[in-house]
Amino acid sequence: MKDMLAQVEPLIPALRRYARALMRNRANADDLVQDCLERAVSRWHQRRDGNVRSWLFAILHNLATDRFRQASSRGRHVSIEEAGEGEFQGGAVQEHRLMYLDVLDKLAKLPEEQRAVLLLVAVEDLSYADAAKVLNIPIGTVMSRLSRARERLQQELDGVAGAQGNVVILRRQT
Repeated sequence: MKDMLAQVEPLIPALRRYARALMRNRANADDLVQDCLERAVSRWHQRRDGNVRSWLFAILHNLATDRFRQASSRGRHVSIEEAGEGEFQGGAVQEHRLMYLDVLDKLAKLPEEQRAVLLLVAVEDLSYADAAKVLNIPIGTVMSRLSRARERLQQELDGVAGAQGNVVILRRQT
C-alpha cells in the first residue's frame, strides 16, 4: 500500500491539470481524478510492470472519453435553478412524429394515380409539365388528379373521408 501511495501521490497534481484541461470544469475534473484514483487503487494488482504515470493517464483519459460519450447521448445538463423559462418551452416531439405517421397513413389510402401526382408535385417539387412527362399523361390530368388528391387527403386528415362533407354527388348510385 505504501509503495502504491508513493508512486501515485506525486502524480495527482498532473492528473488534475490534465483533467481540468479535458473537462473545462473544476468540479467535474476533480470528480474525474477521484474516479481515476479509485479505479487505480481497485485495479492496482492488474497493472503491468511499467510506467505508472502513463497507466494513470490512460485510465483518466478513458474515463473522460466515457463521460463525453454519456454526456452527448444524454444532452446538456441544466439544473432547474439555472434554467430559464425558455429551457422548458417547446413542442412535444412525439406529437409531431404521430402527425407525420398519420399523414403517411392517410396518404397510403389515396388511389395510386392521385398519390403519384401528389408526391411528384408537392413533395418532389416537379412542375405540372414535368409530372405529366413522368407519368405520361396530359397536364390537365395532372392538375385534376392533384386537385382530387389534395381534397381527399384533406378529408382523410379531417376525418370526413367517406362522409358526404362538402362533396357534391352528381350521380345517384342504384
